[in-house]
Amino acid sequence: MKDITQQDVAHALSSAPWVMVTTARHDGKLLAHPMVPQQVTDNCDVWFFLSLAGDQSEALRQGPQVNLSVAEAGTWLSVSGHVEFVEDQAKIDELWNDRAAEWFEGGRTDPALGLIRVSTDSAQFWGTPGGKARSIAELVKSRVTGDEPAGGSDTVPL
Repeated sequence: MKDITQQDVAHALSSAPWVMVTTARHDGKLLAHPMVPQQVTDNCDVWFFLSLAGDQSEALRQGPQVNLSVAEAGTWLSVSGHVEFVEDQAKIDELWNDRAAEWFEGGRTDPALGLIRVSTDSAQFWGTPGGKARSIAELVKSRVTGDEPAGGSDTVPL
């Protein structure tokens, strides 16, 4: 398996329609929510909108360490990082879109609208680069040749 690169991680995060964001509450229980990445930077920082009312916002303020996970047929990505709440109306305006408008009835100035940036630390990848079709082809090839299928796991600091 080729080494995963920071560019591979950024591409996987930016092409995902949503990612699971997991954090630990103050009592130690894990809390996970599907969230839509609004922007992924070249260094793999990820921007999200979130509701400031609710368990997730509270948990992120108490324990900003998070895991972002993406699963597609044949591949899985797990990214660790930490959250920073950002108060920046210009950034909200830059990222605002129709999908966000569906969640926040008050629009860009909704008092429940929050903006967070996840600064990522490292990523782990499991699977076969090339997705489901490549995974199936590698499995068939391994059955015919007796060789180990391509794939595996890799970790990259971000």
